[in-house]
Amino acid sequence: MTTAADHELDNAVLHSLLGRHRNIALRDGRVARFAPDVGPFMAVPDDAEDADWQALARVTRGVPGLLFRPTSDLPADWKVLHQIDGLQMVGLRTRAWTADDVSVLGPADVPDMLALAAVTSPGPFFARTAETGTYLGIRKEGRLVAMAGERLQTDHWVEVSAVCTHPDWRGHGYATKLVAALADHIRRRGKEPFGHVVGENTSALRLYEELGCEVRRSVQATEAVPLSTAPAGDSPSVVGVTAPALADET
Repeated sequence: MTTAADHELDNAVLHSLLGRHRNIALRDGRVARFAPDVGPFMAVPDDAEDADWQALARVTRGVPGLLFRPTSDLPADWKVLHQIDGLQMVGLRTRAWTADDVSVLGPADVPDMLALAAVTSPGPFFARTAETGTYLGIRKEGRLVAMAGERLQTDHWVEVSAVCTHPDWRGHGYATKLVAALADHIRRRGKEPFGHVVGENTSALRLYEELGCEVRRSVQATEAVPLSTAPAGDSPSVVGVTAPALADET
């Protein structure tokens, strides 16, 4: 039997943008997207009509966005830029954490978080991405060497995202520790953690499997922009962008 919590995961982006993250989203009726300096994710309802797609075209403001949908079919007046196949994972195991090893990252840490993301490319990470939830990090020799944080949030679920370790500090189990600690933090608030993994990212998939995860479903992220605002020629992808390059677009 499909529960309300399961339904949230079927369109987690929309539930997040119209709920927990409504204050950092651009909204128009039943559609929404993150502010461009927060993230590229946008969403329409499962039963989207022409009016919804027109509303989404307005809120994009010409900035490409990412849609999580069971199909890559979009209206004819939208341009598909890139497509990414991935997996939605649930069932993360938890682990308690101590302040002397794992710390909560705040606004003062954002420059270091952007620098780490630029080296590791954990996915879209912009100037205000850290506003989506709690971020945990590990510092060694004064440097931020690993982090993980919360991105999408619904009534029942919180997504673990931006998991990365500096290449010079890999092999110490920092990513495993951070993901498990973040899952513990999420469950202590009465919610369940989940994650998305790019199908080609075998190391991330292995990490999630080691933490007890199972695949809930396959997902496809489609980067697109309405033709009315699409730039001529090839458009630079927002996928994997780690600098606040879109900050001036708000």
